[in-house]
Amino acid sequence: MQHDALATTSTPGKAALWTGRVFSGLLVAMLIMSAVMKFTGGPEFAAGLALLGIPVDLVATLAVIELSCVALYLLPQTAVLGAVLITGYLGGAVFAHVRIGDPFVGPLVFGVLAWAGLYLRDPRLRRLLPLRSV
Repeated sequence: MQHDALATTSTPGKAALWTGRVFSGLLVAMLIMSAVMKFTGGPEFAAGLALLGIPVDLVATLAVIELSCVALYLLPQTAVLGAVLITGYLGGAVFAHVRIGDPFVGPLVFGVLAWAGLYLRDPRLRRLLPLRSV
């Protein structure tokens, strides 16, 4: 009888599932807050964008992109696609900060949260990328 290693990764434990939901919830809350700030930002927000080299006329487009990525991430059928797109979006944020010598740990941490949250709550991803002991 062949041992199915994937069977042990098919259902997350209660703690892993809830930790994944919390990680994903933090990420989603941050991205929604960021999009809202882009729609309602004031002079300080515009100054921050100028410092990063982001034109103000792109802000609404960036907010729509953020919200679209969040929507894809929240739907179980498209969550992996959403995580990939969020990773790309946050990679751009990391680059924008690195380019001007700003700390970039925020977008980096949220990128990790995106994948950690999804990994802990989605059995498909754990089957695709199982953790192995040595």
